[in-house]
Amino acid sequence: MKHTLALAAVLAAVAGTADAQTRARSPITAALNLGTPGAGVEAQLSLGPVFVLRGGIDTLGYDVDQNFDGVDYSGRFDFDTVSAFVDLHPFQNAFLISGGVYIGDRSIGLSARPSVPVEIGGQIVTPGQVGTLSGAIKLSDVAPFVGVGFDDAFYRDSRFGFRAIAGFAWSEAPEVALNSTGGSLSNDPAFRARLEQEARDISAEAEDKGIFPIVQLGATVRF
Repeated sequence: MKHTLALAAVLAAVAGTADAQTRARSPITAALNLGTPGAGVEAQLSLGPVFVLRGGIDTLGYDVDQNFDGVDYSGRFDFDTVSAFVDLHPFQNAFLISGGVYIGDRSIGLSARPSVPVEIGGQIVTPGQVGTLSGAIKLSDVAPFVGVGFDDAFYRDSRFGFRAIAGFAWSEAPEVALNSTGGSLSNDPAFRARLEQEARDISAEAEDKGIFPIVQLGATVRF
């Protein structure tokens, strides 16, 4: 009986020490993320068993070919954003529902040098007439976000955790600017008006770029 009581006392002391360490740990974590918003870092603040605040910085840049209105463009995605979210953990575990916003520059650069006749704003033009086309698709600077995910940063004994989030951000219809240089019609007012029409056509084609899927994985460390 004495041995049983002694063992129980030791176990209680160990459990109490572990609980004290857990309670003493800061409600703050840092995270490294990688996903469709790019590579980034985040900080999280737990407000209790249900609500967590998150804020982060992400950067994304890569080249991609795009075809708009029959013209092949070399494209460049450049997204540099800061973000803020409120995560709801309705079951007080790692499952979460998240809402927030991405803020910052999100643009797609465009460049093309046609080698065959192409249609610009409803007019067929030759490579010599059009020269080099350059421009950009500009998404709105503010993109709301909703999603669901898994984040066990505040729901495990270990300092290190894992996170996975999926959802989407959206913005208003993209703005498109388009310019021509080095062509025989580059400075022609009528052709420049057709370029403006072409930019509107590209904007209509690029409306799907306003909805941006978010898939993100990350590793967290709790202080």
